Amino acid sequence: MHELQSLLGEYDCARGYTNELWRDLTPDEVVWRPREDFSAIGWHLGHQAHVAHFMIRNLTAAEPSPDPELDGLMDSANPEKFRGALPTVERLTAFREAVAKRVHARIGDIAAGKVGAPTQMTIVATHLLTALINHEYQHDQRIGEVRAEHFGHTLPADPDSDHVRRIDGYHAWARSCHDWMT
Repeated sequence: MHELQSLLGEYDCARGYTNELWRDLTPDEVVWRPREDFSAIGWHLGHQAHVAHFMIRNLTAAEPSPDPELDGLMDSANPEKFRGALPTVERLTAFREAVAKRVHARIGDIAAGKVGAPTQMTIVATHLLTALINHEYQHDQRIGEVRAEHFGHTLPADPDSDHVRRIDGYHAWARSCHDWMT
């Protein structure tokens, strides 16, 4: 139970870092694309939440999407040119917040043993959260590159976590570098 709560804190840390990368950008900067077949910062933001929703839904609880209209748009299996227009910053923010609340609620239920097969679900939830944290940081890399290289904004300080390291140039969560070598 303690490990899941700790991982939820790391998930919040990763999401907080993402927010530092984009919350001060203008709506035009959030939807701007450097090239035609290039994803905007706004797509990365929605995609991070979309993946979190689908992982929770498919691995722990069959739940409806908090915004079904965004599902196809934020799915990386759909080529950029077929995704459609990005939603407003307000809608992206609401989507990200709704998904985060669902992640917390479902992982909280697992941590409290309020699920069938609680030991098995704890194992699933531990790996699920690790994947969500690292997926968040994976897309933060691109958001940060566009923020700095194209808009000239400074990058925030690295995430405040004893477990976040740079691996292959990306922030990644791991208890130690040894975790990635075994």
